[in-house]
Amino acid sequence: MKRILATAAATALLTGAAFADHHMDNPMVGGAEMMADKTIVENAVNSADHTTLVAAVQAAGLVETLSSEGPFTVFAPTNDAFAALPDGTVETLLMEENKDQLTKILTCHVVAADVMSEALVGMIEADGGVHDIPTVGGCTLKGSVSDGMVMIEDEQGNAATVTIADVKQSNGVIHVVDKVLLPAM
Repeated sequence: MKRILATAAATALLTGAAFADHHMDNPMVGGAEMMADKTIVENAVNSADHTTLVAAVQAAGLVETLSSEGPFTVFAPTNDAFAALPDGTVETLLMEENKDQLTKILTCHVVAADVMSEALVGMIEADGGVHDIPTVGGCTLKGSVSDGMVMIEDEQGNAATVTIADVKQSNGVIHVVDKVLLPAM
């Protein structure tokens, strides 16, 4: 019973926090209204919190892919998440000669399915507290719930918190995260 209540509380926190201040279908992200009838890329370019992610997606040549039909779930790191990487990392990744490495990192943030937070919390619960999340980049992330928040662990053991959940897109969903998820090296 405690487990069911914890799952229900986590789901309520995730979905409620995302919609608490807004009377629309989607939360504001980076000061911009996210439109459910626009693609992941069309919405991301309007978020002031995701300019680094947009530049990285452009540099990796992933604009067309993330504008396609999908569905995709994107764990979208903020500018602050990229800024927390060691000095010079972002600039180095954006260089043409590092396109393959950048593409690998970015595609490890993308799941080839439309996974809303309630479904993800359900999968985490069904798997005993940790759910493996395979990405299009070949990484396996691990989803869990801690203190009512969904956590996404990368292959290096770093955990990101989903800070804004269930940002609906015409080709999937975005969950904003506070860390860049990295593949095993």
